[in-house]
Amino acid sequence: MSSSTRVTLQYGRAGLALDLPSSHVTVLEPRFVPGLADEAAAFRAALREPIASRPLREVIRPGDRVAVVIPDHTRPLPRERLLPWLFTELDHVPAANITIVNGTGSHRANTPAELREMVGEAVLARYRVVNHDSRDPATLARAGTTADGRPVGMNRAYVEADRRIVLGFIEPHFMAGFSGGYKGVFPAIADLESIKHYHRAGVIGDPRSTWGRLEDNPTQAQIRANGSLLPVDFLVNVTQNRRREITGFFCGEVRAAHEAGCAFARRTAMVACSRAFPLVLTSNSGFPLDQNLYQTVKGMSAAAQIVADGGLILAAAECGDGFPDHGSFKRWLFGHGSPRALLEAIERLPAPVEDQWQVQLLALILVRARVGVYSAMAAEDLRRAHLEPVADLAARVVEELQRIGREAPIAVLPEGPMTIPYLA
Repeated sequence: MSSSTRVTLQYGRAGLALDLPSSHVTVLEPRFVPGLADEAAAFRAALREPIASRPLREVIRPGDRVAVVIPDHTRPLPRERLLPWLFTELDHVPAANITIVNGTGSHRANTPAELREMVGEAVLARYRVVNHDSRDPATLARAGTTADGRPVGMNRAYVEADRRIVLGFIEPHFMAGFSGGYKGVFPAIADLESIKHYHRAGVIGDPRSTWGRLEDNPTQAQIRANGSLLPVDFLVNVTQNRRREITGFFCGEVRAAHEAGCAFARRTAMVACSRAFPLVLTSNSGFPLDQNLYQTVKGMSAAAQIVADGGLILAAAECGDGFPDHGSFKRWLFGHGSPRALLEAIERLPAPVEDQWQVQLLALILVRARVGVYSAMAAEDLRRAHLEPVADLAARVVEELQRIGREAPIAVLPEGPMTIPYLA
């Protein structure tokens, strides 16, 4: 093969450069938007002239107990920059009145070192920071009842607050359409039973629970209904580019600000394709999104939107945390002999169980395509999870082209789920 194409996948903290032995390569990535020239000034303006809301300083009174919700370490929100700017705007509120709630959902708690990196040394020293624990009833309080009569518990500091501020990052999402908005509340700080019910098989398997779709999306509908059981007084959402520079602030009333941010993200992230590809390379957007295999299903799902039936997806994700250390994701994958067996077992469940949703989504991909993974994980662990371990991505591409023909088209998603490819 005389010609090659150089690509760089977002992988871990450093990235992964590859020479693909083909000139028939289509690179699919978001339209690059430069970062804001002065992020701090733009943030102040967004807080003082918000979308469909009074300015933040008018919303929060000096005596209010305030809960500030942030996403956990698996999300690339620049909390260490946002929080000091936010608290400067809230300098009329005593630090003792403010609690930062780390929205872990059903994920593991973040370590003190991770929290220090996430929020910064000065914020961690001055403000109370709590890891949400969906499994500990003592840390939860009742937030309300769903439309079908189910009680919903949320983090006690959030429920008991007088005012609530929610921070988030808007990106394409494989079930909810887009992240951000009320997703910073639900399922981020909900009780485990509510999280499991939210992820039930019928909703996850609904074709309307998919990338880039907000309206008539049963997953997003639950997020909005349950996330608004208690008032969210102010939303802070951002969009970012591949350099992790902030490209936009969408602050104010939750629905209005979120929808404005999603419209911006849709214009930059959705990429039409005229055909399916027999070979698709993807990432999981690098650190912090590619810390474990559970999160990497998102990058696989983005590739699955355009892979041909029976085709090959090659995912590059560092996965330093492995499966990871929460729930039953690993046990599910290891305990069934095939992707089809996994789906059949999920269909037989009388009620949702933890992590079945991510297993279901992975199995739905695997019944129609093969998936190889280049990572730091043990090869045998990947095989037991019904995935092909890949030691050399470029060599694996050569091998596949020898099988399907050297002129076969290849698609590459360097930023993984930051791009929403779709068949036009």
